[in-house]
Amino acid sequence: MAVLRKDINELLTQTGPGTPMGELFRQYWIPALLAEELPEDDCPPVRVKLLSERMVAFRDSEGRYGLIDEFCAHRGASLWFGRNEGSGLRCPYHGWKYDVTGQCIEVPSEADNSSFCQNVQLTSYPLVKIGDVLWTHMGDAATRPPLPEFEWVHVPAEQTYTSKRWQQCNWLQAFEGGIDSSHVTFLHSGGLKTDPLFKGAKGNEYNLNDTKPFFEVADSEGGLFVGARRNAEEGRYYWRITPWVMPAFTMVPPRGDHPVHGHFWVPIDDENCWTYSFDYHPVRDLSETERQAMIDGHGVHSKNIPGTYRPMANMDNDYLIDREAQKRGETYSGVAGIAMQDASLQESMGPIVDRSKERLVPADSGIIKARQKLRKAAIALRDEGVKPPGVDPAHQRVRSAAVVLPQAESFLDSCRDAVKVTPGVAQTSV
Repeated sequence: MAVLRKDINELLTQTGPGTPMGELFRQYWIPALLAEELPEDDCPPVRVKLLSERMVAFRDSEGRYGLIDEFCAHRGASLWFGRNEGSGLRCPYHGWKYDVTGQCIEVPSEADNSSFCQNVQLTSYPLVKIGDVLWTHMGDAATRPPLPEFEWVHVPAEQTYTSKRWQQCNWLQAFEGGIDSSHVTFLHSGGLKTDPLFKGAKGNEYNLNDTKPFFEVADSEGGLFVGARRNAEEGRYYWRITPWVMPAFTMVPPRGDHPVHGHFWVPIDDENCWTYSFDYHPVRDLSETERQAMIDGHGVHSKNIPGTYRPMANMDNDYLIDREAQKRGETYSGVAGIAMQDASLQESMGPIVDRSKERLVPADSGIIKARQKLRKAAIALRDEGVKPPGVDPAHQRVRSAAVVLPQAESFLDSCRDAVKVTPGVAQTSV
């Protein structure tokens, strides 16, 4: 298949201010922080870098969240050192103080009757808590869309869990792993047998017994549905249906009654991204055992260095690779944990993979179509101001699904209800 031209690769991977893909991301609400990072009023501010913009987030004395330019308008000192007090963030250098909108509200060196601070305004973005995530919209306020309606952030807190990890590569190669079902049979084969959030499902047997899935990709209003078909019993196919909602939301098809997994991939800059990983169950609480497994880094989650969101297994320690476990077949790559099996290989491609060297195959059809859809949307937004797919909350009310169907049936025609959010109805799973 044709390789990706250098200029298209740059368009898809560059997300800073003024770039086509950066402007595309700025049309959406995206995760900025976990709510646990600002746990109480007047807690310490947090550095935030998104889409190559450096900011600080804070929660003021009245519980309001703010996301503002990191640097004081006076002399450029970082407000991460600021004092969070009295309903504002005060620069410790000369005492200039800002509220959650970035408006300067005090300049101590000025006379009491001075209006100077009224003309000092830092760039700011809204920061809204939905579920256990703080979301921001970094685009034009005049075209700000409604708040996100992904099911995982709207079920009761007892039914959901979210983590995040720093990934040292461009967002696109991380995201592409999220819609690639063909690698599961190989890279995650050990996890299908042993991971507490994956093992025991009938679907695992189909995954392990058929290493040559056939892919069928269907357009959706918000992105794509990627169907991976494997052989099941005679006359039937096992389908795993992965939804992608633009720009960077994916869901892993479910396994048995295990919670449903998924990701949101958010660019930090062009060479790093945040991977937000979630588990939720549509109709029941997560068990204590399930929640603890997530905290311990099983399933799609990582075990992070305490006090940080950097995985304990990382490129500096070769991901704690265990060649003996690889030889024994306990892990296919020698890296433990499904999350870090993915991240290690995605990071191994380099900060931004050179896609002009790729040799793609039919199993990559979902990735090819996703790149095409991203490029088309970014150019249409840039050239004609066309609102991209996935902005409408209705596009976000989707589910992944795993089903066994007669060979003659179309996966999408048969699963239209299965891939829609229906409150009070469990996921469609095998």
